Amino acid sequence: MTSQVGRPQPGAAAVATRWVAPERRALGDRVSGALPGPIRRSLEAVGGMYSMFAASLYGLGSDLVRRKFEFEEFVERSWFLVSVALLPAILVSIPLGVAIALQVGALAAQIGATSFVGAADAIGVLREASPIITALLLAGVGGSAVCAELGARTIREEIDAMIVLGLNPLRRLVAPLMVAGVLISIFLNFVVIFVSIGSAYIFDLAALHGTRGSFFGAFIQFATVADFVTSEIKAGVFGLIAVLIAAFQGLNAKRGPTGVGEAVNQSVVITGIVLFAFNLIITEIFFAVVPQRTF
Repeated sequence: MTSQVGRPQPGAAAVATRWVAPERRALGDRVSGALPGPIRRSLEAVGGMYSMFAASLYGLGSDLVRRKFEFEEFVERSWFLVSVALLPAILVSIPLGVAIALQVGALAAQIGATSFVGAADAIGVLREASPIITALLLAGVGGSAVCAELGARTIREEIDAMIVLGLNPLRRLVAPLMVAGVLISIFLNFVVIFVSIGSAYIFDLAALHGTRGSFFGAFIQFATVADFVTSEIKAGVFGLIAVLIAAFQGLNAKRGPTGVGEAVNQSVVITGIVLFAFNLIITEIFFAVVPQRTF
């Protein structure tokens, strides 16, 4: 299959690498051939994932303009991600809010600052914990299932069959999954924030004998709209990363069912590592752009 510069081509597994011009790909092969094996494979994986993302994004934009977006696939993926991740998100959020309120409340009681339990929730849950929990749940529950499904399709050569029929698997499978991952992550992040803060509030009133005014007063004092927007942006970015890694690992599964299992394990582990790195980067950018309150 021939490639065209600047235009994504359909294909199986690492098909998106054909997006690169032949001469540039040949140069990249010569350079990567001189590197040690682990480094070369890591760089090839990063390049392949970027190429898959670029090709899928190009196809998504093109399909939206031509009104050929796979809406049914998007709805199916969205419903699946919600159905498998919503209940675990709620169950994780309740002890998260209670744990933060308990730890902070015990410390605050020693220094006479029990009114700052709400501030701890604003900083701990809203800024940091909720996007990470959302993405890890999405990757561990939904992403692993997506990776297994795409891996099974790959080893059964269904992806190759789609190409033979003239169908682009990146446009039909990956692009709707990207949109679903972003939107569902934003929704789940809101659920985690609401449930965590609600459980912390109830625990503060029932066990720590706090007051409604002190909890929400401290929360409003330290939390801003920018914190909520940044949390949702983080969740959207993390959700996109989680589904991209799951799709890439699934489409590159090898060696039969054993390879599919390895791809699922790798997708979850890699997603966790990448998420914490991106969380640090986004947090540092947020602190540089938005001045933090100190009162």
